[in-house]
Amino acid sequence: MKLVVGLGNPGKEHAADRHNAGYRWIAQLAKHLQVALKLEARFRALLGKFTHQGGECWLMQPQTFMNASGAAVGAFAKFYKIPSQDILVVHDELDLPPGVARLKLGGGVSGHNGLKDIAAHLGTHGFWRLRIGIGHPGEKSLVVDYVLDKPRKEEAHLIEQAVQQSLAVWPLLAEDKHQAAMLKLHTKA
Repeated sequence: MKLVVGLGNPGKEHAADRHNAGYRWIAQLAKHLQVALKLEARFRALLGKFTHQGGECWLMQPQTFMNASGAAVGAFAKFYKIPSQDILVVHDELDLPPGVARLKLGGGVSGHNGLKDIAAHLGTHGFWRLRIGIGHPGEKSLVVDYVLDKPRKEEAHLIEQAVQQSLAVWPLLAEDKHQAAMLKLHTKA
């Protein structure tokens, strides 16, 4: 991995939103790795860099709001010549229940506007995704309000559990052991 992106919306008013699961994941990884995230205006993102296996890896929280995440990711990837398969995007997932996290390479965007914008700016869907389940409100018309709202207490606990379980596979992802990471994450103990 050369770039790990956590999706969300900037601002304190959105910090606890379901949509900000990716932001929270990146913040926790940055804290664990002791990496400071600093605003880089030219990329419209909070960025932090660290070295692993002799190479550089960047952590990113786009500050463009969710639906325009691709502007930050695309500009950064182009500038640093980062291939899409070396990018991991961490995001909330309506199609997974709270408490579940899944890893995959490529695939559709399932109506997720942040992923849609990233795919458009990269020109491909061929990037890694770490999907943090937030559940679905049951009706399509309720989705916008649902993702921009705080989860109920029991849901928040399950979402945090999924974040922690997926952070546990970071060492495997950092070593490009994607299959081992998927096996560990997707297998219930």
